[in-house]
Amino acid sequence: MAVTEARRARFTVTGQVQGVGFRPFVYRLAVELDLVGFVLNDSRGVRIEVQGAEDHISSFARRLRAELPPLARITRSQRTPIAPVAGETAFVIRASEGGEIADVQVTVDTAVCEDCLREMNDRNDPRYRYPFINCTNCGPRYTIVRQIPYDRPNTTMTDFAMCPLCSGEYADLASRRFHAQPIACGRCGPNVWLVDTHGKQVVCDDSILAAAEMLKEGKIIAIKGLGGFHLACKADDDHVVRRLRQRKRRDEKPFALMVGSLAVAERLCDVNEAARKLLTGPLRPVVIMPRRIEAHIAASVAEGLGTLGIMLPYTPLQHLLFGYGLGPLVMTSGNYSEEPLVKDNDAAMAHLGGIADAVLLHNRRIERRVDDSVVQAGSSGHEVMLRRARGYAPSPILLPAGLEESPQVLAVGAELKNTICLLKSGRAALSEYIGDLKDGRTYRHFIDTINHLEALLDVEPEILAADMHPHYLSSQYAMRRHMGELGGRPALPMIRVQHHHAHIAACLAEHGRDEPAIGIACDGVGYGDDGAVWGGEIFRADLTGYERLGHLRYMPLVGGDAASVDTFRPAIAALHDTYGERAAEMADRIHLAAPGDKLRGALEILNIGVHCPLASSLGRWFDAVASLTNLTQVNGFEGQAPMLLEAAIQEDVENLYEFKIISAGPFVIDLRPTVRGIVADVAVGDDVGLIAAKFHNTVAAFLAASARRAREETHLNLVALSGGCFANRYLADRLLRLLAADGFEVLMHHLVPTNDGAVALGQAVVAAAQSRAKGLLARKQKAKGRR
Repeated sequence: MAVTEARRARFTVTGQVQGVGFRPFVYRLAVELDLVGFVLNDSRGVRIEVQGAEDHISSFARRLRAELPPLARITRSQRTPIAPVAGETAFVIRASEGGEIADVQVTVDTAVCEDCLREMNDRNDPRYRYPFINCTNCGPRYTIVRQIPYDRPNTTMTDFAMCPLCSGEYADLASRRFHAQPIACGRCGPNVWLVDTHGKQVVCDDSILAAAEMLKEGKIIAIKGLGGFHLACKADDDHVVRRLRQRKRRDEKPFALMVGSLAVAERLCDVNEAARKLLTGPLRPVVIMPRRIEAHIAASVAEGLGTLGIMLPYTPLQHLLFGYGLGPLVMTSGNYSEEPLVKDNDAAMAHLGGIADAVLLHNRRIERRVDDSVVQAGSSGHEVMLRRARGYAPSPILLPAGLEESPQVLAVGAELKNTICLLKSGRAALSEYIGDLKDGRTYRHFIDTINHLEALLDVEPEILAADMHPHYLSSQYAMRRHMGELGGRPALPMIRVQHHHAHIAACLAEHGRDEPAIGIACDGVGYGDDGAVWGGEIFRADLTGYERLGHLRYMPLVGGDAASVDTFRPAIAALHDTYGERAAEMADRIHLAAPGDKLRGALEILNIGVHCPLASSLGRWFDAVASLTNLTQVNGFEGQAPMLLEAAIQEDVENLYEFKIISAGPFVIDLRPTVRGIVADVAVGDDVGLIAAKFHNTVAAFLAASARRAREETHLNLVALSGGCFANRYLADRLLRLLAADGFEVLMHHLVPTNDGAVALGQAVVAAAQSRAKGLLARKQKAKGRR
């Protein structure tokens, strides 16, 4: 082709395009289309220049997006025509300009691919039965990377020198393992061994087989995985599962399961299409699904609940383990309850020896502890993220266009289900799930995560964002950094963000939206502007601010934080608010099963009005109804009572209780009529399932009515839903149907958790949007002054 006939185009591509086989893919595509030019990494992403026939360049542009490698994601691709270059005869991969780009290029860990599984099961393959097989399309990434650029010396695989086979594939542009940084085989890579609880190696020909046999015998095995240790045992033996609960100090919280195949999952649960894609996709989270009545699983796996959390194997080691004929296994985090996940071999022997009967170790170091992600598949096909960790974190969330030039932000998140968020160049990196900061080890993990991600993503925060609650440990950390009290770190400006505004902002930002919306935020606890505990809120909100349009009627939280544990406390508060001095009489009428002395004490506290902060929390209403129906008087773990109440729902019930919406500045949702209805039903002996269904229907109804009321006031039709209450599958599905029937456009979380795991993202975007708004205002005022 003559140079004068050629066209040349430059493509600037951003997204998940490093460490995922993107440049070799571009090379092969360009060569196939007879194009010359180059591909390289630069400071903005990947830069490609191609030269050749116009129709070939057009085909290249189309196929660049349509035929991506499995792990690659393009967030933006800009094509620019440029002048042809004389003398080029080939397409080449050039050396990076300025190294890899930290702010977007930390690829997530993914499940072993089908190609690697085929090789692992092929007797003639050099990696036959090798438990660390991987390629460019699969395997560990975030959990092994120490710093950018993502090259082998900057990962924990630097411990292993490549053999001739691996180094040859690593350098072969045509290989599936070209520049696969974790590449290894049995001759040069990590290995597995089994030890007893004293650290003595178990002598055997096959450590994985020996572990499988112990599991079949009813033993508990600690297994080193991708981002930390699991504790595994048979899931169909109640005695074994209860032994694990006792040793792990986890009394009632449900356990996650791992099963060997989709077919087994379908025998245990109702698996819809959304769940099927999640179970078998490259990210492999734990998927929460409705349990089948005939499922042969120990009752103590998820006592009293109507769902199971199931995942399929995602590492080669797990596939090999299930290849020895194992049934469903409990596969829970390797730690004592509420402590951080154990990731190192020495720590496993020190901390898990009292739980496990043996430990399956390997010597590939884990740089970042990352737990399993948890996702719920709704009946209408939507997905609700509950815990964002392995496979999802810290994949960046592309923010609305107006935030591209915002300052770099560190948002420190909430107290429970903590995550942190770093915002840079219009992208938000939300960390993996960290946990409850009240535990000292978890708080240290929180600080370590901040330090690690700031270095890894090359972020130097210019603004801090934190919750308004004065006692959150995350906010206290931000305050110390704001004051310059953390050695060597400069003092930074800080923006306080109201908890539920952060929830709604996170939902909007996740969907790339920055316009005003009706925000419905429902959870257990959030510090309000007026000092009350908020949690049943209707807002007019955008990324910069909010107006409180309505809320649940305030109810006293008897005993403060104790009201989130003892469900009889919000129950007696609801009776007191509804019946006044007759509250004790009503409690007797429905045979409220709370301890008598504690019930009397709660009534005394209510009567004198001490230690009873006011709350508009919807989460506490679920607790109250679980208590009023005598379903449970204690939350054995966070959210247990609402989960039990949801599990009790009787099918095909359309009735609901009365409620009122009262105009009073912000409108007030009054549930005193609901309480009267529940008391009447309990008193006549109605089934708990019927009452649970009617209450859930009532909640969906008053939230839908509130959205209509808000639309009348604001003329907005966009609704954003956020908060832990929307982890309730029945409520979310029903409310979505009601809002759709009313013609609303509805946004829900999919990429980030609907619970407090979203708060850090919301804090970050609010801080960035407010900073941008102040900057624009300052520039306008300066320009006005010049005129």
